[in-house]
Amino acid sequence: MKFGIFLPNGSNGYIPSAGSPVYEPTFEHNLAISREAERQGLDFVLSMMKFRGFGGDTGYWDSCLESFTLMAALAAATDKVGLFPSISILSQHPAVVARMIATIDDISGGRCGLNIVTGWNKPEYSQMGMWPGDDYYGRRYEYADEYVTVLKGLWQGGGFTHHGEFFQLDDCIVNPTPRDAIPLVSAGQSDAGRAFVAKHADHQFVLTDKSSLAASVKDVREKAKAYDRTVGIYALFHMIIGDSDAQAQEQVDQIVEQADRGAIANIIGSATLDTNKGGTSDTLKAALEKSVEEGNMAFMGIPVIHGSEETVARKIEAIAAETDVDGLLFSWPDFVDGCSRFGQKIKPLLRL
Repeated sequence: MKFGIFLPNGSNGYIPSAGSPVYEPTFEHNLAISREAERQGLDFVLSMMKFRGFGGDTGYWDSCLESFTLMAALAAATDKVGLFPSISILSQHPAVVARMIATIDDISGGRCGLNIVTGWNKPEYSQMGMWPGDDYYGRRYEYADEYVTVLKGLWQGGGFTHHGEFFQLDDCIVNPTPRDAIPLVSAGQSDAGRAFVAKHADHQFVLTDKSSLAASVKDVREKAKAYDRTVGIYALFHMIIGDSDAQAQEQVDQIVEQADRGAIANIIGSATLDTNKGGTSDTLKAALEKSVEEGNMAFMGIPVIHGSEETVARKIEAIAAETDVDGLLFSWPDFVDGCSRFGQKIKPLLRL
């Protein structure tokens, strides 16, 4: 089983609550996390991209380091860990992204992948005059399909001609090309999103409640068979480690009690605009009523693994056995300490 980190390149990481650390994102912080991930033998780090945050008392995601620039810098300052920047596909032409990824691939010595984000948060793009209209909600995976077709065409040959519905390229050149095939990631979870994953992605990062995870894994694997492909599936979890189960529970309760209700209301307001059923926006809307183990909105809808080191290890083993995931992607309130404790104290306990 592989393990990765969802880097906190947006303010406050992935917990919209004053009960968790409130901070501005910095390169130094993300570098410290990435180097600790290498020391502890983790496999990859992934950075998101948000062009507009959700405010509230904590200023949740109001600041965000740009994903490609950050990962290029991390590529030059690390040696082994895999690096996944995220492209919000409405924001940049695929020919530009193909060249940026080829550059990071060169800097990193072949450690770079790419996370494809179709974009459900309309205010991010409308503020820049880049929102193509609300029919995009229902057609965004058609757009993503053509986007990835262009990316792969450019990487495979260095020059590519393409005349599609969304992109027109005439002998478009991108050199140098990556040394190997670039692994693609998608978090698509709606019916259209899972179909996209099955057709194009090498990995799926899943944000869903724990009880739905096994069915989601099975569905994606069955869909991928139709393309004679396999997809590595990685589930996203918060991890809260205490010296005892009771201490970890106290921290969980504090985060829920001090949830940033203003930021959460803004997140839900944006998610409500999305008409693509069954995707991330529906997951976020449903999370208002969920337990922390299933993904409460105080934790951005991300399920929480909490307890002592021994308890966390047993819970990870249970998730692996019950869902057959290929790996887990983690977030912590304190990333450096959390990664260190996971690597030093929890990984040795895992019977996987």
